Amino acid sequence: MSRSTASPATAQPLAAARPTQPIIRAMLEEIGKALNGKDEVIYKVLLAILAGGHILLEDMPGVGKTTLALAISRTLDLSCKRIQFTPDVLPTDVVGFNMYSKATDRFIFREGAAFCNLLLADEINRTSSKTQSALLELMEEGAVTIDGVTHPLPAPHIVIATQNPITCVGTQRLPESQLDRFLVRLSIGYPDAGAEIALLKARRSGDPLDTVCRIADAETLLEMRAAVEDIYVSDTLYRYVVALTNATRSHSAVRLGVSPRGSLALMQMAKASAFAQGRDHLLPDDIVYVAPDVFCHRMLMQGSAADAPALAEAAVRDILAATPLPWTD
Repeated sequence: MSRSTASPATAQPLAAARPTQPIIRAMLEEIGKALNGKDEVIYKVLLAILAGGHILLEDMPGVGKTTLALAISRTLDLSCKRIQFTPDVLPTDVVGFNMYSKATDRFIFREGAAFCNLLLADEINRTSSKTQSALLELMEEGAVTIDGVTHPLPAPHIVIATQNPITCVGTQRLPESQLDRFLVRLSIGYPDAGAEIALLKARRSGDPLDTVCRIADAETLLEMRAAVEDIYVSDTLYRYVVALTNATRSHSAVRLGVSPRGSLALMQMAKASAFAQGRDHLLPDDIVYVAPDVFCHRMLMQGSAADAPALAEAAVRDILAATPLPWTD
């Protein structure tokens, strides 16, 4: 029996740690060429991809959300399509449609933007709820159904959606069912002064995105995902995840707690953290590290919508501090 050396209040060393897997370190270095000074958020995006999930990037315009997605597609050599969501974008633009061909006297399926390895759904909260809902099946099943016929999407299939804050002009809030499909919600934030100066200097000689090189490919990513699935999890850690999830359902600041899908998401994200750290087994620290990114957007908070993100994070921190770290086998 062994016990994690970190506590919820002191779990930051894992957050700051560099991954020990050489391929993950190489990916971080390449993506960092395009988004300087944001290793932490890049690392968490990579964890979400390793866990087989989708990512929601929520931030003000111009901080590098689209750049990050494009840099990831180049580093992993994934086919990538970008769709700029506006109020007039239709569901068929995303999933595709059947078109009648007079020459063949039959309907031919025309693929939508979703048919790629990495779909960059830019400003997802600027489009209609009907178009947003078109993403639900493809995010959950990796396929789209048109006129009763199911069309599988390329594997791996990843959605990286960007979202401006709710208070921006022309935006509307994503429904809870849509938010729940995203494994994590992350924020890039403004760069520090040094990183912003480096950005200005780098632009003198071209776009830093052009310097990003391929490190892996789709097949390698699928192999790493299989390795993540094989990470050993003790029964005590299964109980710890469920304890954290249950605590969100009874917290005084939470109107609606995390669903079982959230428990699954937390486990997958934590296993990806263990893999990136070069371990074949899960530790409580892995769970503590990723819990806020997995839980916060899945919780409906008391109070105003504007205060919800901060309230959710505070509630998750309270829950982590109040739930004892388990012994591990």
